[in-house]
Amino acid sequence: MTAGTTRKHRILVLGAGYAGASAAGRLAKRLHRDDVEVTLVNAEEDFVERVRNHQLAVGQEIKHRPFDAMFKGSGVRLRFAKVTAVEVDRGSVRVESAAGEEELAYDTLLYALGSRWNDHGVQGAAEYAHEISSRAGALRLRSRLASLAPGGKVLAVGGGLTGIEAVTEIAESRPDLDVALAARGGLGDWLSRKGAAHVRKVFGKLGITAYEHTTVTAVEADRVKTSDDKVLETAVTVWTTGFATHPIAEASGLQVTENGQIVVDDMMRSVSHPEVYVGGDAGYAMGDTDKPLRMSCATGTPMAWQAVDAVVAKLTGLKQPNMPLRYFNQCVSLGRKDGLIQFVTADDISKEQVLTGRAAAHYKELVCKGAAWAVAHPGATVLSRGRRMTGEPKAAVAAA
Repeated sequence: MTAGTTRKHRILVLGAGYAGASAAGRLAKRLHRDDVEVTLVNAEEDFVERVRNHQLAVGQEIKHRPFDAMFKGSGVRLRFAKVTAVEVDRGSVRVESAAGEEELAYDTLLYALGSRWNDHGVQGAAEYAHEISSRAGALRLRSRLASLAPGGKVLAVGGGLTGIEAVTEIAESRPDLDVALAARGGLGDWLSRKGAAHVRKVFGKLGITAYEHTTVTAVEADRVKTSDDKVLETAVTVWTTGFATHPIAEASGLQVTENGQIVVDDMMRSVSHPEVYVGGDAGYAMGDTDKPLRMSCATGTPMAWQAVDAVVAKLTGLKQPNMPLRYFNQCVSLGRKDGLIQFVTADDISKEQVLTGRAAAHYKELVCKGAAWAVAHPGATVLSRGRRMTGEPKAAVAAA
């Protein structure tokens, strides 16, 4: 666009998880609505606290956070629709809603569609296993768990943070069930000695069975099979073996990794299409220690902030930002009464230092509340209409 024209710069944000929702709010705070049009596209009408899906699955009520209320008065335009395609060469996105199909054009795209559960192609997993990476999946598991009679067997497959949080939550809320976890490695083997010991202690207290060094190769309605020809009976299988990105990114023509993450530079900008920025699990970004950032809420939101500040810098001529992208700790809930805070190095390697018990549970709760609060409070209010966007009408920037 040439200087002197009046059309607003169109910024389209796809996905309203932790990364996308906070990005949209931060953009609206830092750029003046007379100059830019920020549109947030999301399939659901309220915010999903993904880190609480294991709580939702056991029947706990999670605070309702409608986007209409969250973004009231912000200037962010909300479009509740499912993204079906991104056409980067056309600068447009195809969406589908109750009103039908539509094409949305953009000048700048912030892609934050995140990730979903990954069945790794294991036979029967998609048909018989439950996932808790989505709210719909957590609610289906909730219904299934509620129908189980005492003594019913529940098996979580995957020994990472999600699996550990899921089984401890289920075992605490339903002590009448037979709860187990199958892990490819040792239980909590990425944790420090103290951290792993505490997880084992909690498993023992809650009566959770750990099948260590166990690889599940097939899932059936009432059992799973393992690579060493064992059969583990279960009434409910919960799949927690990591995340996969949405295939939309790869189909768009953006440069992606083998697992479908969009390759970005240190400003979270696509290396193949500079008008596209990425926040959250969908982006393959390097941290401050030159190691790839893992898919997590802990890095998704800072990535989104970095992307937003880079967009603002580009449009206003301000200096490019440099937000630290590193790790401090891993927060693990072990039911409502216990937890583990595993302190880590900048590149996510466990230190010996940990916090456990009720203090850790309280710490984790504060982190979850803080993450949700940050989505609804993404930055300072616009202070003035200062600089001009490069090649665009004037824009405003708030203090950082």
